[in-house]
Amino acid sequence: MLPKETLAGQTVLITGGGTGIGKGIAVEAARLGANIVIASRKREHLDPAAQELQDLGAKVLALTLDVRDPDAVAQVFDTAVQHFGRVDHVVNNAAGNFICPAEKLSVNGWRAVVGIVLDGTFYMSQTAGKYWIREGLRGTITNIVATYAWGAGPGVVHSASAKAGVLAMTRTLAVEWGPLGIRVNAIAPGPIEGTGAAPQLWPTEEDRQRVLRGVPLGRFGRVEEIAHAACYLMSPYADYISGECLTIDGAAWLNNRRFARD
Repeated sequence: MLPKETLAGQTVLITGGGTGIGKGIAVEAARLGANIVIASRKREHLDPAAQELQDLGAKVLALTLDVRDPDAVAQVFDTAVQHFGRVDHVVNNAAGNFICPAEKLSVNGWRAVVGIVLDGTFYMSQTAGKYWIREGLRGTITNIVATYAWGAGPGVVHSASAKAGVLAMTRTLAVEWGPLGIRVNAIAPGPIEGTGAAPQLWPTEEDRQRVLRGVPLGRFGRVEEIAHAACYLMSPYADYISGECLTIDGAAWLNNRRFARD
């Protein structure tokens, strides 16, 4: 989608970068010439992803991280700066989700999802913002949200609440940090094949077909489609885009199926 040297010499830090959408963004950013930092809670996710990126010729740093720990977030960011000299882009992709009726959701379940999605996004964004402001650098933040951040759906009250907070954070930081040359955007993917969330959100074939019927374009999205969009938002081609949330869901969130043909 973009020229191969679009991100040459720049460093992209991606949370939840070992699998799914995070890894897809890492692969595309590497293709565009970026240095890659992937962070994840599980080393078993990081090592295969790092090897795949290295096989593509990328310079890669893989670090374990629980984004709920602000000190660990700061340490990972500092390590990335020391290793590559600077960090230019942050992708807040780390997430936790599972289907659970609100009345049955435990306090620990609520705290885990909100801690990863909302708190973790703020900790990483604040760390990056402080660094860019202190060093007088421009930078971008791309947050991965979901359409139920402004819509609704049963069983995801914890994730929807957290993602809504991230969407508000995206817009607030875009206004607050815009004068400093920092752009902040979000992407709201629809149902995407090959992600860790897929087995959680449509575990059976019946669930899968039900979800698919709600997508007007008639298919699930692909990881690379999200990756292309994320890299575009980081790139100079999107230099006048900030505070935006790009929805990539085949028009699913618009479809209430009130006049469905089937």
